[in-house]
Amino acid sequence: MDTTPESYLDLFPLDAIVYLTPDSENVLEDIDPDKVYVLGGLVDESIHKQLTLRRAQEQSLRTARLPIREYMVKAPNARNYHSETLAINQVFDVLCTYYETRSWPAALRAGVSSGKGYVLPEPAEQ
Repeated sequence: MDTTPESYLDLFPLDAIVYLTPDSENVLEDIDPDKVYVLGGLVDESIHKQLTLRRAQEQSLRTARLPIREYMVKAPNARNYHSETLAINQVFDVLCTYYETRSWPAALRAGVSSGKGYVLPEPAEQ
């Protein structure tokens, strides 16, 4: 990973950038080493719903979301709270674990805390 004060829009061709946002309709199925993945940022989902999606659309960028609803199930909880919005470090953990293991269940287990209201299904449910 490299850090720079320059904008990703100035550093990479638009067709190489994939903007990760929980509001995307596109599911991230695999990590392409030829793509640059932009983590949308820490967004308060109740106040700034779809902010990262709109930002990506304004910049004409391809978007994707982590496959949380494809691999996880909503867990019953007292608050009936379920959120696919993760902090940057959680998204980073998911991506790193997926890159190493090529397993979405392992990656989501590593990065999605139970406090988000999602869990991996029991083996019999898969």
